[in-house]
Amino acid sequence: MEKEQHVIIAGAGIGGLTAALALLRRGIDVDVYEQAAELKELGAGIQMAANGTRLLIELGLEEALLPIVSLAAGKEVRIWNTGQTWKLFNLGEDSIRRFDAPYWMVHRGQLHTVLMNAVEALKPGAIHTGARVTGYTQGAGAVTLHIDGQPDATGTILIGADGVHSVLREQISDSPKAQFTGLMAWRGLVPMDALPEELRRPVGTNWIGPGGHVITYPICSGDYLNFVGLVENPEWTRESWSEAGTVDEALADFQAWHPLVQEVVRNLDTPYRWALVGRAPLTNWTDGRVTLMGDACHPTLPFLAQGAIMAIEDGVVLARCIEAFGDDPQKALSTYEDLRIERTTAIVNGSNANLDRFHNRALADPIQAAEYVEREWAPEKVRVRYDWLFEYDANTVPLTPKATLQTA
Repeated sequence: MEKEQHVIIAGAGIGGLTAALALLRRGIDVDVYEQAAELKELGAGIQMAANGTRLLIELGLEEALLPIVSLAAGKEVRIWNTGQTWKLFNLGEDSIRRFDAPYWMVHRGQLHTVLMNAVEALKPGAIHTGARVTGYTQGAGAVTLHIDGQPDATGTILIGADGVHSVLREQISDSPKAQFTGLMAWRGLVPMDALPEELRRPVGTNWIGPGGHVITYPICSGDYLNFVGLVENPEWTRESWSEAGTVDEALADFQAWHPLVQEVVRNLDTPYRWALVGRAPLTNWTDGRVTLMGDACHPTLPFLAQGAIMAIEDGVVLARCIEAFGDDPQKALSTYEDLRIERTTAIVNGSNANLDRFHNRALADPIQAAEYVEREWAPEKVRVRYDWLFEYDANTVPLTPKATLQTA
């Protein structure tokens, strides 16, 4: 029989904390090791579709999240220069009616804080900061996580939730080389009261254009508008979320866009920019008592709004597998990988496919643009692209190999 389970997690991001919380709620001991010296509310907005919100609610976080999320009333697509608008679908009542869970828009840092507080409430001191991991070793009965300048941490299972630049991934697998996409993203927040009334609505808007697109939606209980704008810029190659630019630089990239887009950019406090990098999905991410989750194994371009949700799904499925097969860690982790790899690969590939859809050259001509949107965002095509994402329930997916999977 396996000795009492003790799971160690490298990385205290959204995925790592979700896994820790899901495990602790099942009575499984956890310690989380994070390289940052302190955990701060970093980042910007996240769109949280029903396949993510139902998990957060099941984890007991609804009461803490409701005061800080923005409830989405709908989603729309607009042409970059004319502002012509199509309503895609209702995200409020329709999300609850069709998928049994709401669609939330939330600040990444606020969600992170709620998860962190929930973990600490169940096990004070579970999160260890200032712990830079360097690798692992494992034997027949345990796995050891090596930490730079600190004592090793030993457990029965190790989860690598150490992000897109994962140290543990490099030890597990010959991971595909990152490729710059030639895209650069701007992001930032704007106080809602600084914007014209037309932009102060509880909707997610996708402005699409030839060679770029802009996504906006409210967060922080509607107090701020989250902005992400992507342009083609092969000269910018720094993959950093914390590289500050200037409003004038951002405006220059959107100088031909609709005045409402420019108004958002003009009111950004500090615009940040980063180069978007593509990585081919891994074909395996488990080694004995060690597995990966989230961006460590399936980083994705942000064109389906599923990156953080994939990590949350991973955490829940992982916890369920460890609970079910805890006496056999290798079975638990191989089952988890088998359950998740097809879905996450399909999401990565589906996100890549959206790039051409959002930046299509047909959008340069107003007549062609309208015809293009009517065709590509026809209701039946939207359902095919999104319903399979929202319907998935990591709480109930059968814990058997090759579980039934829908793909785009």
